[in-house]
Amino acid sequence: MNILVIGSGAREHAIAWKLAQSPRVNKIYTAPGNAGTASIAENLPIEASDIQGLVQAAINYNADLTVVGPEAPLAAGIVDHFVIRGMQIFGPVRAAAQIESSKAFSKDFMQRHKIPAAFSKTFSDYNEACSYVELQRFPLVIKADGLSQGKGVMICANLNEAKNTLKYIMQDKAFGDAGNSIIVEEMLAGRELSAFSFADAHYASSIATACDYKRIYDGGFGPNTGGMGSYSPPEFYTPQMGQQIYDTIVKPVIKELHDEHRPYKGMLYSGLMLTDDGPKVLEFNARFGDPETQVILPRLNSDLLEIMLSVSNNRLQQLEIDWALEACVGVVMASGGYPGKYQTGYPISGLEEVDNDIMVFHSGTSMDDEGNVLTSGGRVLTVAATGATLGDAREKVYDNIKKIHFKDCYYRKDIALI
Repeated sequence: MNILVIGSGAREHAIAWKLAQSPRVNKIYTAPGNAGTASIAENLPIEASDIQGLVQAAINYNADLTVVGPEAPLAAGIVDHFVIRGMQIFGPVRAAAQIESSKAFSKDFMQRHKIPAAFSKTFSDYNEACSYVELQRFPLVIKADGLSQGKGVMICANLNEAKNTLKYIMQDKAFGDAGNSIIVEEMLAGRELSAFSFADAHYASSIATACDYKRIYDGGFGPNTGGMGSYSPPEFYTPQMGQQIYDTIVKPVIKELHDEHRPYKGMLYSGLMLTDDGPKVLEFNARFGDPETQVILPRLNSDLLEIMLSVSNNRLQQLEIDWALEACVGVVMASGGYPGKYQTGYPISGLEEVDNDIMVFHSGTSMDDEGNVLTSGGRVLTVAATGATLGDAREKVYDNIKKIHFKDCYYRKDIALI
């Protein structure tokens, strides 16, 4: 089979890497891809936002399956364009992807169907939002309604911070139209957990779990990023916890979306807080996570292509999905200055010096005319390793990350440690 993977990040590199292990795969195309995907796939110069171009590429290259990595094309309805043409694609239709693309929709959906989540209110009027926060207890959380690349969630310690955040999102338009509406919600206490489940509109698979690190600096300080590292599975995770998450969140979400004529097919990513009252939803994502994908897929023993085809053909329940017991740790190597201003175009050395069992998933990379790998983004690489324990995997990652160099490189030193 020929496969088209849409996207250019480490998540898409990991997806292509895992799909390439299937004996049924003939050729993989990535659009637009990066310097890493170029080693296992053919990169196509088509941006993930170019829906018509991607549809035509799938036709031209005889793609038997297309896999959507990033959230923006899902929110724009790319899956609908493929489905209406009878083409196989992995990902939810636009109406189902609203569970990520609109936090207001997601919150209203959870309240209607009694999915456990933080209490919240949605506002599209700046003055009304300001009046509301004046009456609230702090800390509280303010979120931009639309997609904002993982940076539209602000924790406010006091009223002054809350009003500044409302101005930043709603009036200064820091996230563009994504901030036309905002959500103000209670601050939940507990441990965060990401839960991933394949779904085929009728059935959801058992979950795989991971923890990620959003803040730029060690210890969880500094501004939010797209993610600076992750590990799987968390040491505090238990099968009983997984069953509770499945029964109270994952299973009812898939059922209720189907009953509302929004059939969900793809990967459902539940961002959770494990509170004293049980797991509660912080947010849903309508796709694989980044950087979580880079630590989850190395633990997948099953054939990813077979899983995706089962999702596409509504026969997921017939498939046994096998996750390895070993742990995986991934650390993001970023450009100095990220998530603020940073420079690109620096050569990356040492990629060929890492141990054979180390996975280096590319994100912000490109190649020059001589074939040299250069930095081209904020998050540049995810270095990942598996091990019998989290400690083993973590030690392997940090031993190898020292072998890779580029100017102004920055990475957290505490991934899977705290």
